[in-house]
Amino acid sequence: MDRAALRIIIFTLVMGIASGSILLGINVYTTPLIAKNEEIKLKSSVLDAFEIGYEKPDIIKTFDSDIAVIKKEGYTSYRAHDGAVAFEFSGPGLWGPISGIVSLEADLKTIRNIKVTHQEETPGLGGRIAERGWLAQFKKKAILPRLVFMPEGKASGENEVDAITGATGSSRAFEKLINENLEKYLTVLKG
Repeated sequence: MDRAALRIIIFTLVMGIASGSILLGINVYTTPLIAKNEEIKLKSSVLDAFEIGYEKPDIIKTFDSDIAVIKKEGYTSYRAHDGAVAFEFSGPGLWGPISGIVSLEADLKTIRNIKVTHQEETPGLGGRIAERGWLAQFKKKAILPRLVFMPEGKASGENEVDAITGATGSSRAFEKLINENLEKYLTVLKG
């Protein structure tokens, strides 16, 4: 083996070790920061679902003082001082996964609030499922026997909400997702 080939091999090894070490160091440094940010995102979303006000620097303190975390049968839910309950939901949308938090009044029959934390639906159409204005219609809606999505402007029943015009597939996917998660959690919460 000539010297030039040996230099290339040594250079490649040194650069590989140096690059790998840098990436490992960045990973070790950022992993706890990412975990902390995920915790803050979840806790702020739960507080939002309960409509509990907070200051950004005090999210964890407010959550810890106002919310009880309940683990039962492998499911995690959250209970506010007034007896309201919240839980995370997730599942398939039309174009990708949808996740969020839904809170129920203490009667476990009425929606207090819904917050979508992630969605991949078409912007301006199905993506409206994450808009506050559209989600506001779920407040005070009965969840039993189940939520029913109606054509826009036709919802009048206590368990009916307006679907999004032009996004029937996303609306139907969200309807199925919410109803399935509500049924699953209600069984656990009431059981």
